[in-house]
Amino acid sequence: MADAESAEDWSQLADVHLDVIPRTEEERARIAAVTAWPTDFSAPWAFEENSAGAQTVRARDTADAFSQPAENLTFEQELAFRVGNGLFRRVWVSAPSSTLASDGLGPLYNARSCQRCHLKDGRGHPPEGPEDGAVSMFLRVSIPAPMAETERYIAGTHPTAPDPVYGTQLQDFSLPGHAPEYRLQIDYEEIEVPLSGGETATLRRPTYTAADPGYGPLHPDAMLSPRVAPQMIGMGLLEAIPVEDILAWADPEDADGDGISGRPQVVWSDVHDQPMLGRFGHKAGNPTVLEQTASAFAGDIGISNPIHPAGSGECTDLQTDCTAARDGGNPEQGGFEIDRTGLDLVTFYSQTLAVPARRDVNDPQVLRGREMFFGAGCAACHRPNYVTHRIAGDHPASFQLIWPWTDLLLHDMGEGLADNRPEGRADGREWRTAPLWGIGMTETVSGHTYFLHDGRARSLLEAVLWHGGEAEAARDAVVEMPPEDRVALIRFLESL
Repeated sequence: MADAESAEDWSQLADVHLDVIPRTEEERARIAAVTAWPTDFSAPWAFEENSAGAQTVRARDTADAFSQPAENLTFEQELAFRVGNGLFRRVWVSAPSSTLASDGLGPLYNARSCQRCHLKDGRGHPPEGPEDGAVSMFLRVSIPAPMAETERYIAGTHPTAPDPVYGTQLQDFSLPGHAPEYRLQIDYEEIEVPLSGGETATLRRPTYTAADPGYGPLHPDAMLSPRVAPQMIGMGLLEAIPVEDILAWADPEDADGDGISGRPQVVWSDVHDQPMLGRFGHKAGNPTVLEQTASAFAGDIGISNPIHPAGSGECTDLQTDCTAARDGGNPEQGGFEIDRTGLDLVTFYSQTLAVPARRDVNDPQVLRGREMFFGAGCAACHRPNYVTHRIAGDHPASFQLIWPWTDLLLHDMGEGLADNRPEGRADGREWRTAPLWGIGMTETVSGHTYFLHDGRARSLLEAVLWHGGEAEAARDAVVEMPPEDRVALIRFLESL
């Protein structure tokens, strides 16, 4: 058991994954000035168009808009990006195979490649019909666990344990001779929401069922939570935001009385063997892009790696046919199905996918929408900008002014969005604030406009209307604002 800080003591949290050059007092003053929120909403703000600083690329009107390398990569770094892209797109096959570098799929899996969930490096979506298949969506699963039975328990967390048969993630595909774990069934209930000006919106409330369980019933206390694959852009920049700058916005007891109680997620890092700030995943369950990548290889594709070494992926000890299956461990790769070199290349690719530049920043309607965004209180969680760490070497994320529109903290989003499944410090109503950069290009890249952690929202307006809990006041402000201001708000979001 690794006891960490108390629930409110974050002094041990550090960015040990980066070779940080400490800021000087002069730099701190410059950063405070450049990240201060302007009060003039009549014109674009300085540097606002360059969402990712020097990494920003021209916004394309094609589906590959999220698949470009960061603008400031060196020649050698762009080569690494290209090789990582190849591994990200690699279609894995079952073992044994003549293609030793590509075998080891499953036996249980959700997709055969990273690209299959993160289509064009964009958002996934729920299945759109019974024949669609949930290739970019799955259900997480866990059961309550006594604190004493939880390894590496961190104070302030909600102890959970894997389902004894199904583990922590349900896989809906399997190799021949193995049963898939389930079939994802989604039933929607339509909800009408009245808006100002005589307008109405219709939301769809989902109910999720793990139908046709392949290994017997789930545990009676099993808690299910849906997950749609998020977009990939800007992850290395989010990883480079100083932990102290994120914690500066945390207010777990709402000491300032503004109704916003952002809390940091704290997770155990298997790589650094200590507690770290969680940043990635819908509940910020991973501290670094490397650990997020390794978890996805193991859970989504069933590929062993140095961080998750099991050759059978996410199979549990009670799935004996699964654990006994032949795996693709390769002696030339340290016995893993992807070694640290390959894992690092996919991680680098994921870290350096560029963020497109803002569009229409001078448009009067976009400017009005930005004013509505701040006026409604949306920026209390969707914080606009940061300056990343100064990092030794030629690190592409070093010392950039970025505009991700997130605080990376956990917030109570109300009963409507609750999955009632704790994860680390996040309770069943809390979610990490999603970054908004690139959100207006979702349809261009992904061919749909489904948002939120489970894709239930079919438009940006629906996504706003699902906000509750700490965001209820902001949501109500949007409901009540004049229709033309509501349209302007959406236009602003579409410009991000």
